[in-house]
Amino acid sequence: MDIVVPENNGVYARNLLGRLRHLMFLARQRELAPLDISPRQVYVLFLLCSANHPTTLAELAKYTDRGIGTISIQMTRMEKDGLVTKSRVKRKSSLVKFEVTQKGLDIYNASNKLQSEQEIMAVLSERECQQFILTLKKLIAKAEAYQ
Repeated sequence: MDIVVPENNGVYARNLLGRLRHLMFLARQRELAPLDISPRQVYVLFLLCSANHPTTLAELAKYTDRGIGTISIQMTRMEKDGLVTKSRVKRKSSLVKFEVTQKGLDIYNASNKLQSEQEIMAVLSERECQQFILTLKKLIAKAEAYQ
């Protein structure tokens, strides 16, 4: 079957961007399989490591573009896997914060040594990559206006 190309360039660009995102996700997922962790979990570990402080569900939901319920389920799984620890802000408070465990840090550091994303993006020159980032930021800003 031939690939159908929409006449509208915006639709075509969106389809290409979706395909790229999907293919890069699959490549990263395959690469992370031996570590028994998903790309989304690695991203959460990145956020926790970058924050340098215990992080709330609301903060994680904001940065992952996920709902609090969704991120709560993910954090429960990550806690069961020993990647993060959960603690209450105050003894009887419902507000909880998460921190990376040593196991989580070890897996995060190992995941940073993997190369699929770098190899895929290496087809762009540094200048092309910077231009691509600027273009994506413009599109994201416009799309956020519709939220």
